[in-house]
Amino acid sequence: MRLFSLLLIFTCTIFALDVKMANSSISNGKTALLEFKKEKGVGYEYVVVDKKRYKIFKNPLNEEKFYALIPISYKEKPSDKKIEIFYKDGAKQKSNELLFHVIEGNYEKETLSVDSSKVILSKEDQKRALKEYAEAMEIYKNATPKSYMSSEFIIPMDSKITSDFGKARLYNNTLAGYHGGTDFRAAVGTPFVASNDGRVVMVKDRFYSGGSVIIDHGHGIYTCYFHMSKFDVAEGQQVKRGEVIGLSGSSGRVSGPHLHFGVRIGGEQVDPLHFIELINKNLLKGT
Repeated sequence: MRLFSLLLIFTCTIFALDVKMANSSISNGKTALLEFKKEKGVGYEYVVVDKKRYKIFKNPLNEEKFYALIPISYKEKPSDKKIEIFYKDGAKQKSNELLFHVIEGNYEKETLSVDSSKVILSKEDQKRALKEYAEAMEIYKNATPKSYMSSEFIIPMDSKITSDFGKARLYNNTLAGYHGGTDFRAAVGTPFVASNDGRVVMVKDRFYSGGSVIIDHGHGIYTCYFHMSKFDVAEGQQVKRGEVIGLSGSSGRVSGPHLHFGVRIGGEQVDPLHFIELINKNLLKGT
């Protein structure tokens, strides 16, 4: 690791651009953040990691800075990664490289008991679940050019966390998976709020996630609120940070009432609490 860190520092010192990376080692399931300072004649475009492209956006709260978010898949194995940064210097197309390391997140395991109909699906339910998954992925793959963010992110409710992101899960001792969000303890009918300003892009009752609301915050950032019992927003509605958007419940595949809170970046599920800490501390700090 010492050698790798030296390589990262050396890469930065020969860089023509002023680039900051929040962390050189990142766990699977978490988010990497690159920040760029505005430079005369330089037009930032996008970064590429493992053939996947992520756009470089203007910092919504600082005209002198730009940034790119890189989600690290939960299924990613420990490895060295290369980030290719593409930009224009005047009329010339240029690129440079930066290195980072993916480390093992060492997530815990848990066993859950849920309704068997949510594990062993009928053909009709299987078709519905696949359709709903495809609908959501069509939403997540879009990176809205506009940012709705005007301040730091907050958690949707002040309650005990009953299940962290990334826990390996075994449903009814048969179906394996992992937890793609953070669960907050909440009795049915408990109000919760939007994590930041944004536009509501889904309000729907779904097979697995039950009553679901998805908010687009712009720049490919989405927050998700699942297992709801009541909606207080509609699709297309603009919401403000801290605004009540609905009530918690026990709909969908659950072992009991709670609020599931998730974050998607570039279509990938990432640890929502890590994301909030990362973006608040670096991108939205001081707001």
